[in-house]
Amino acid sequence: MNLKWIKAVSIVFLACSTFSCATYYQINSEFNQSFEQGNLEAAERVLNSNKQAAKKKAQFLYFANQGVVNSMLGNLEESNKWLEKAYLFGEDYQKNYASIAASFLVNPNTIVYPGEDHEHLLLLYYKALNFLKMKDYESALVECRRLVNRQNELSDKYKSDKKYKEDAFVHNLMGIIYEASGEINNAFIAYRNAYNIYEGDYKRLFGLDAPNQLKQDLLRAAHLNGFYTELDFYERQFNMKYSPAASEELVFFWHNGLGPVKSEWSINFTAVDGGDGFVTFVNDEHNLSFPYAISGPDQKSQLTDLRLFRVAFPKYEERKPYFQRAVLETNQTRYQLELAEDVNAIAFKTLEERMMQELAKGLLRAATKKAVEMAIRGPQGGSDEKKTEEEKREEAIREGLSLMVGIFNASTEKADTRNWQTIPHDIYYGRVPLNTGENTVTLKTISGSGATATQEFSFTAAKGETLFHSFQSLEYKR
Repeated sequence: MNLKWIKAVSIVFLACSTFSCATYYQINSEFNQSFEQGNLEAAERVLNSNKQAAKKKAQFLYFANQGVVNSMLGNLEESNKWLEKAYLFGEDYQKNYASIAASFLVNPNTIVYPGEDHEHLLLLYYKALNFLKMKDYESALVECRRLVNRQNELSDKYKSDKKYKEDAFVHNLMGIIYEASGEINNAFIAYRNAYNIYEGDYKRLFGLDAPNQLKQDLLRAAHLNGFYTELDFYERQFNMKYSPAASEELVFFWHNGLGPVKSEWSINFTAVDGGDGFVTFVNDEHNLSFPYAISGPDQKSQLTDLRLFRVAFPKYEERKPYFQRAVLETNQTRYQLELAEDVNAIAFKTLEERMMQELAKGLLRAATKKAVEMAIRGPQGGSDEKKTEEEKREEAIREGLSLMVGIFNASTEKADTRNWQTIPHDIYYGRVPLNTGENTVTLKTISGSGATATQEFSFTAAKGETLFHSFQSLEYKR
């Protein structure tokens, strides 16, 4: 082995590693293209033909995508089987410390993708909604209790009021499920919790107020429970009077657009001597500095001599929805659907909340890679005239191997761009009164320019029945 050969191999390796720069969205372009075009049968075929994905490090996303596609195809039971697999994966996930160690040497994609906090909540939302469509309220209540547990875990995980730790829409959904199941007291508690979170965290973090439909539901639950003091309090607070619900009604969820996709960005850091056993990584442009403990003067010299470190991080890219609002029309009456969950904003917020952690992990990864590179290279110096031919060859080989490792490190410095990309940008909802028997309901979606699209649905309502349905608009601004 000689230095020229090593350099040649390094160039070939760098060329071959170009594909590794592709994001998760790009790698799954065939599926994404079919899904975004509304060709759900083709999207399902792509998933079914890639069964190995169910055994790989992104299996959570494979299960979740199967769940969404089958739900949109109307295969509700099949959808829930896949969603349950994703849920159990989240419950059973155990950290593989060997993989985590490897992620510091290569990149975060070497470890299993565990799912984001809001993605685990949406899993249970989809499952509960499927059960509601099947009129299986008992199973929907099971998902409701799971949602409570996940919410408690989220609240325990984050104590700061500046963090996304409670989901108003989840509590709202729980209230809807409890009321449909006849558990009126629990419905009141859930609606009240949802209202408080909207008026607290959601207004502050996302600029989203409580929907008027939730306020009306809270008034109704207070009345049905005989909580007349609370009813009077909320009527005055909302400047709204209680009105009874229709005997038969439809609860409709509109999934608008598509959630964000992850890409990557990078920052260059300079390593400077921080003293007292530390090297400090500094980026003046973003006013960032991170101390890094070093093992000795040799490592300090190695890191500070290298000067610049490139570190890659994930970022979200928004897919702005084409439609801006929607209404339901039935019996010559129009009902406005209201925004209940800004999924896009929550995704951005959850990533922002852990960005400092991502920065620290990225720098540790960069420093670890460079330490390996410099260790292979070994000590340099001394006059060439005093070196034997064997010493020169060994030094050349070490330099060549160090070059290969350096190129490998540069080509594998990649952010984790995996995320659940079939979830909606926003979730809207509303209640619509129905007649006993056959009903025709029209969904009209409206763009910012006033362009409209319509979808017509038929529902058969029994006396006193509440029906549930959802529809997803896949269009977004490209």
